[in-house]
Amino acid sequence: MDSAARPPMSHRLLAWLKKEAVPLLVMLGLLAAARDTLANHYVVPSGSMQPTLQPGDRVVVDMRAYGLRLPFTGHTLLAAGTPQRGEVAVFDSPADGTRLIKRVVAVAGDQVQLHDGYLSINGRPLQVGTSRSETFGQRQATLDLDLGGGPDITGMQVPAGKVLVLGDHRGNSFDGRFFGFVDADRIYGRAVAVYYRRGHGLEWQRL
Repeated sequence: MDSAARPPMSHRLLAWLKKEAVPLLVMLGLLAAARDTLANHYVVPSGSMQPTLQPGDRVVVDMRAYGLRLPFTGHTLLAAGTPQRGEVAVFDSPADGTRLIKRVVAVAGDQVQLHDGYLSINGRPLQVGTSRSETFGQRQATLDLDLGGGPDITGMQVPAGKVLVLGDHRGNSFDGRFFGFVDADRIYGRAVAVYYRRGHGLEWQRL
């Protein structure tokens, strides 16, 4: 084709954008929305959840577990389940907004005692025998108490609409003992499994 007969550069650029760039941008937008609404991942930044989670672990997070949210916002479109004792949850710290990962240990109405790192909920000790483990129904958590149990809790009741979160590394965790309760309906998602661990590579370790 003679160059004089070719469409102007601006027309050709617009045609390319319509054909290639716009569908690509739409696809990327849909993927981003799905990631923000359905599933995401979280990189564990510290040892506060050891031995369950190690620094650098990559964790799959189910964003639908506690409700379907409008993408890129915190607004709930469809209510779903509520956080349960023993679940590992991802949320924004009430102290400074930092995204954290901790274990939900008590829900609304629960009476909480914590002594030497071991929990009692509604008068029932959660320790499994003489081990460093606690049972939350079908879930079990192994504790790290090498640095002690951290601050005790005496006679605490979880208010309506709140949950109490703690780290499994009880003596090395900035958790609900310091920043208070977390709004149950503001929890970002439920951690499902570790899919990558340093030194081990890809794996699937359910939480």
